[in-house]
Amino acid sequence: MAQDDPVVSAQWLHQHLGAPDVKVLDASWYMPVENRNPWEEYQVAHIPGAVFFDIDAIVDRTTDLPHMLPSEEAFAAAVSALDIKNQDKVIVYDGKGFFSAPRVWWMFRVFGHNKVWVLDGGLPQWRASGFDLGSASPDDAVLKSKAASKAVERVYNSEPTNIITFQTEFQPRLLWTLEKVAHNVAAKTYQQVDARSKGRFDGVAPEPREGVRSGHIPGSKCVPFPEMFDGAPRLLSTDELRQKFQQAGISLDHPIVVSCGSGVTACILALGLYRIGKHNVPVYDGSWTEWEAQSDSHYPKATTTA
Repeated sequence: MAQDDPVVSAQWLHQHLGAPDVKVLDASWYMPVENRNPWEEYQVAHIPGAVFFDIDAIVDRTTDLPHMLPSEEAFAAAVSALDIKNQDKVIVYDGKGFFSAPRVWWMFRVFGHNKVWVLDGGLPQWRASGFDLGSASPDDAVLKSKAASKAVERVYNSEPTNIITFQTEFQPRLLWTLEKVAHNVAAKTYQQVDARSKGRFDGVAPEPREGVRSGHIPGSKCVPFPEMFDGAPRLLSTDELRQKFQQAGISLDHPIVVSCGSGVTACILALGLYRIGKHNVPVYDGSWTEWEAQSDSHYPKATTTA
């Protein structure tokens, strides 16, 4: 386990599973069109001892945008309810291998917790390694997950919450807002990299969210998130990752900001960039869903360039 590498292997986790300072989170989440229920799947099969982290519940409750980053207070209350402390090593995985787990890795880092890693290859890799799965969900794990959602709700309702055992330290450099992106479209200080598929980026394939047109933020480059990992799926090597970004015309010597459809798969690009030494890549949280909804000319939209 290296502090400068964002992933740990299934073998490492298997050896350290059950250590008092190792906390495992199942952060599975799926696109609305997939009709999969991550909470039900967690209860059927999960890595033993893992607690479910619901990225649709541990969110900013003041916006209609999907799974936006919660306030510091709400995150601290939720993570405390999950029984995670600042000294703990947090290992996050998801049911696809690399999909939603990097989002939770990023959330912890935004709130100042750097002892966080993604399980390389997630649940598929754990299964492929022949390691045991927990099937019955222990009552306390179910209660913790529900308590975390409730804690967020209480914070936004200004109600008293559970005892806070996790202290946050907000890192604003890792989070970009609509205004920052709009400023950058004009200033071009950061290279904007989009994790969506080429079809959605070009405006020729539909967005999975109803009412959202496809296209991209002007000046963006497209690096679809599956290009960060192999078929296992495991995160590519440093050299392979560098090559993927360079082939897309991105200079690794200049600053980068990442986005996607709704702030989830952008974090996979941030994970890949972290492995090659770019540790402070911000994520545009609202991403294309927020940008596309703006009617003001300050937020121009682009489609396929000639």
